[in-house]
Amino acid sequence: MSETNVVISGSGLWTPANTVTNEELVEAYNGYAEKYNAEHAAEIEAGTVTAKPLSSAEFITKASGIKSRFVYRKEGILDIDRMRPQFEARGDDELSHQAEIALHAARKALAAANKKPEDVDAVIVSCAYTQRSYPAIAIEVQNELGIKGFGFDMLVACSAATFALQRAYEMVKAGTAKCVLAINPELTSPQNNWRDRDSHFIFGDVATATVIETAETCTSEHSYDILSTKAVTSFSNNIRSNFGYTSYADDSAPYAPDKFFNQQGRKVFKEVCPMAAEHISTQLEALDIQISDVKRWWLHQANINMNLLISKRLLGRDATAEEAPIVLDRYANTASAGSLIAFNLYQEDLQSGDLGLICSFGAGYSIGSLVLKKR
Repeated sequence: MSETNVVISGSGLWTPANTVTNEELVEAYNGYAEKYNAEHAAEIEAGTVTAKPLSSAEFITKASGIKSRFVYRKEGILDIDRMRPQFEARGDDELSHQAEIALHAARKALAAANKKPEDVDAVIVSCAYTQRSYPAIAIEVQNELGIKGFGFDMLVACSAATFALQRAYEMVKAGTAKCVLAINPELTSPQNNWRDRDSHFIFGDVATATVIETAETCTSEHSYDILSTKAVTSFSNNIRSNFGYTSYADDSAPYAPDKFFNQQGRKVFKEVCPMAAEHISTQLEALDIQISDVKRWWLHQANINMNLLISKRLLGRDATAEEAPIVLDRYANTASAGSLIAFNLYQEDLQSGDLGLICSFGAGYSIGSLVLKKR
């Protein structure tokens, strides 16, 4: 029996229509902070309440490289009396918000891969947060597209997309599916603490999707052999969110600060950067591929300083914008989707035989990567 070669045959990117710039965000946050400080002036003076610090657009750009972000719903985010997006409630018989954005990216990926729903055997929805526990968003998407087979959700924080691609690769390799649709509907804005100066600017909404199939069935214009996949996890509390249904049982506040995204940024930077560089270099070494042979680096898009440091550790010099494209300046941190946004926007120019690497890193800690070769 001949070995099954697995390829990425199509990808899709859906970008929301709404943007929030740093300037807009800072104006709203500072308005909220000033109001909070005025309302709690006595407690702040007595030392029982900590004053909210003010922010600036320059601070955000310097700290992260982010200049703007896309959001699924803008209404409510800049309202200093609300400071969170306003979604309309949908009934159980209506399409969920997350399935809606997943479908936008999924249809684009299927079109790019020249695939119809009947060609797909499995759907994976993998992201940092799902809006409900069950039924799975993946099964809802599967139903809307008319795909037979099966679907399931995966939550691996910022490595969710690469981990899903690896599960898809393994299914196709094992023959349990001939074609898999992996989708990353990153609806991060409801889980962002818009009242926290150190994290309110970090996240943006987006959806990406990827089709993985056998080389034998691939007919798309741009496709990539998957040469290698690699994943690693190492437990850390330095990135954490305690949101969950057990708040109902332990009587904790369901929307307390610890229930949102929290991180020890300096520790994450110090620990994850060398982990990611080592992860990538050993994966390439196992394939007998030199760092200099890699044409394109599609890295996780969380923080510009992390990307610059990791690419410099690998290359021994600063990477060019062509080698390691940056998208977080306009998309912000989109959790697991960042590396796939970069892949979507910066891959069609590659020539047959060119090598590229997709890599994510984030909470867990978790690191996932795939080495690709343009067909």
